Amino acid sequence: MDTISIINKLYNENNASREELLYLLDNIDSKSKELLIEKAHKTRLKYFKNKVYIRGLVELTSFCKKDCLYCGLRRTNKNAQRYRLSKEEVLECVRAGDKLGYKTIVLQGGEDAYFNDEVMVDIIKSIKKEFPNNAITLSLGERSYESYKKMYDAGADRYLLRHESASKKLYEDIHPGEPFEIRRKCLKNLKDIGYQAGAGFMVGIPNQTNEDLVNDLLFVKEFEPAMCGIGPFIPHKDTPLKDYEHGSLEKTIICLSIVRLLLPKVLLPATTALSSISENGREEGLKAGGNVIMPNLSPMSVRKKYSLYDNKAYILDEDAQYKKMIEEKLKKVGFEIEITRGDNPDFVEKL
Repeated sequence: MDTISIINKLYNENNASREELLYLLDNIDSKSKELLIEKAHKTRLKYFKNKVYIRGLVELTSFCKKDCLYCGLRRTNKNAQRYRLSKEEVLECVRAGDKLGYKTIVLQGGEDAYFNDEVMVDIIKSIKKEFPNNAITLSLGERSYESYKKMYDAGADRYLLRHESASKKLYEDIHPGEPFEIRRKCLKNLKDIGYQAGAGFMVGIPNQTNEDLVNDLLFVKEFEPAMCGIGPFIPHKDTPLKDYEHGSLEKTIICLSIVRLLLPKVLLPATTALSSISENGREEGLKAGGNVIMPNLSPMSVRKKYSLYDNKAYILDEDAQYKKMIEEKLKKVGFEIEITRGDNPDFVEKL
């Protein structure tokens, strides 16, 4: 067994065993990392050419009932600045995004009881009435099957619920009082209902091992999400994990590349978190197989309040200038923005 043959197998077969993935993570060197990134990039070009899809992000609320150890929005963080957007504020953000050419909107927030089914159905229907051809992605955490179904029937297209960790002990360590099985059940429900369902995980969680990362990679391969959000763990000053180091850019890039090879058609964001730990982090993510970026459309007055982790990149960039800056940066590294909904190719075949 050697790293080069495992990478070639991943490229040719879009699969690898638990032992092979663990060997690769344990033994990857600069030469094999270069090959891995090259093969991931080649695979991405095969299915998506040099296109990068844009999702306009709207952060609905900084209230959250959960108390996850890593998150600045956690319920017991007394320093968190709380806010909720009104329906009209959300619609203003969506209009601004549509003007910039963003044909997918992501409505994200903490698990906030205010945004119940009635409120969400009203928001979703209002967006779809005004922009029937635009896609709506939701990222609102764990809800019941019935709740997911109501929002889907109202017009939501996609749902992003990162599984965070596929190792039960690690998951429950960082999500106190939250059973591992509930997150799995929610992901299954989303797929059963018909959403383009997204999963994802953090790289560099305190006490995470390569065995844990292999669990994540195998879970993602088995679940086959339409989207997969992978980013480094970044500490927040008002959480119990504040003194830990952030996850490494290098390891995050390696995981992105492996996921691209395991799931050639997956929508794979180069996350803001990458740019938050390295100036060119997002570009590195795109070169390693990423094909989605998510600029922030939230009102400027609330952006600093939606504080998941410290030193968040691009938090105060103006949207129109930001789009121009993105386009120029992407052009320099050989990519161009694609102005469409940007569905996963497997779902386009089903639509």
